[in-house]
Amino acid sequence: MAGTKKVIWIINQYAGSPYHGMTFRTYYLAKNFIKKHEVNVFSASFSHVMSSPPDVNSNTTESIDGIIYHWIKVFKYTQSKSVSRVISMFLFLIKLFFLPTSKINKPDVIIVSSISPLPIWRAYLWSRKYKAKLIFEVRDIWPLSLIELGGFKRSHPFVWLLQKTENFAYKNADYVVSVLPYAFDHMKNHFLDIDRFRHIPNGIEIKNHVEDSTVNKTFKLGYAGTIGIANALDYLIEVSQMLKDENIEFHILGSGPEKNRLMELVSSLALNRVIFHDPVSKNEVPLFLQKMDALYIGWHNSDLYRFGISPNKIFDYLLAAKPIINSSGAKNKIIKDAKAGFSVEPENPQAIAEAIMKLSNLTLEERKELGRNGREYVEKYHSYEKLAQQYESLF
Repeated sequence: MAGTKKVIWIINQYAGSPYHGMTFRTYYLAKNFIKKHEVNVFSASFSHVMSSPPDVNSNTTESIDGIIYHWIKVFKYTQSKSVSRVISMFLFLIKLFFLPTSKINKPDVIIVSSISPLPIWRAYLWSRKYKAKLIFEVRDIWPLSLIELGGFKRSHPFVWLLQKTENFAYKNADYVVSVLPYAFDHMKNHFLDIDRFRHIPNGIEIKNHVEDSTVNKTFKLGYAGTIGIANALDYLIEVSQMLKDENIEFHILGSGPEKNRLMELVSSLALNRVIFHDPVSKNEVPLFLQKMDALYIGWHNSDLYRFGISPNKIFDYLLAAKPIINSSGAKNKIIKDAKAGFSVEPENPQAIAEAIMKLSNLTLEERKELGRNGREYVEKYHSYEKLAQQYESLF
C-alpha cells in the first residue's frame, strides 16, 4: 500500500558512507528511503574502496544519519585483484548465514546490491522466511566483467559459480534493477523477463552550486577519481605529450594502483604540465572541479560497454557545471544527451586532443553554457531523491 512504512534490508558488501569512503549509492538511496521507511544496511567492515574503514572488533551495529548499519567483520586485504579479496567475499556470505537477526525488525523488502552478487543466496532464504520482496541490483554484470575485461575463461571455477549465482538471481528476484540502461540485452538470456527489469541509473546528491568566478590564464583540464587500469589514463598522458606546446595543464586527482606508474611515466617524459594531486574527501572534490576549465573521463574500447555505463564520476562532473570530454564507446551517450561537452572514440588520443583544443578555443560564456546544460540534466534525471522514488514504486 502506498505510504505504508516498510522495513528495508540492503545487503551490499561494499556499502560505504561519506564518513568511510566509497561506494555511496547505497547510502544516498537509504538516506532518501528513511524519510518514509526503516533501512538496515549490511556491509563488510573493510573493502579496498574504503578510505576510513569502521572500527569493528566483531559484528557491530551503528546508526549513521538515521540509517542502521550492520558491519560484518572481515579481514583486510591489500589488492583489489587478489585471492584475498575473493576469500573476503565468501567470508562475508558465510557470516550472513550465521548472522543473528532476531533483534532486527523483519524486512518487507530485501535489496542485494553488487559488486559481489554472492549474498543473493542468503537473501533469497530470508525473503522466503519473511515473505519479503526480493530485489537484485546490478552495477557490474558478473561474471561477464571478469570474462571480457579480466580475461577469465568461462570454465574457471569462480566464473562458473558466479554464472550460477547470476542465473539464480535473475530467476528468483521479484525485480532486477540495473544502473546500465541496456543490461536487459544480456539478462534476457539468463532467465529474466522484461516485466521484472528496471533501469535505475546512478545518481548524485544535489547541492547548491556556487560558480567559481576565477578565470585561469592557463586552460586546466581535470580528472578526479580512481587511477586504475579501467580509467584508461595512459591515453590522456599521451595527449598531454601531443599538446605539450599548448597553454594547457592536465590535473589528475585521486589514488589507485596505476598512479605510481603514471607518475613515473610523466616524469620520464618530462611532462611538467601534468600535475598529480593527492586524494581528498568527497566533500572537497567539488572544490577541485570548480578550479578546472573542463573535465575528462575515459574508458578502454570494450564490448562490455554495449550495455551502457552509469559512472558516478560523470554525475559529479555534471553537477560541477563544467564542460566534459568523454572518451567512450558506450552505447548510451550521457554527455551528448546532456549537451554538456564532447564525446569521442575511446583509445583515440588524436580525437581526445582535438576535443580538448576545441573546448579550449571556446569563449568562456560558451563553456559556461555547456556546463549549465550538464547541471540541468543531472538535476532532472539523476538526483537521488528522484531515483529513490523510482525504487519505492517497486516496494
